[in-house]
Amino acid sequence: MRNCIALLGLLVSVNVLAATPQELLKQYEVIAKQEDPKFAGFSAERGASFYQIERQHSNGQKVSCASCHTADPRKQGKTRANKVIEPMAIAYHPQRFTDAAKVEKWFGRNCKDVLERACNTQEKGDYIQYLVNLK
Repeated sequence: MRNCIALLGLLVSVNVLAATPQELLKQYEVIAKQEDPKFAGFSAERGASFYQIERQHSNGQKVSCASCHTADPRKQGKTRANKVIEPMAIAYHPQRFTDAAKVEKWFGRNCKDVLERACNTQEKGDYIQYLVNLK
């Protein structure tokens, strides 16, 4: 119970403190170290793989982050409702990952839609690291 309260407190601090993707990554790093003492950092390579890999959804479709966001995160994507999604790469959409509450909202929604589960802190950090590094 104490660990849950501590993690909740850290997530709240993420929502208050993060104003840049790098600051958000620092907050996720703190959480990741608490979740796994062997945590060795985030990886853009793992983030790229996470973004591109197709998974078999329970509805029978193969899905990935790229399903809506396109294979090239520097380009605009489209939702299933045909709404435009601005590029995920920070170099092409500088406001991306600057509002921690929005980041958590969209990770919550999209991870559930694609993975059919919540993303863990390592996955979130790897994903953001990939998109930060993409030029």
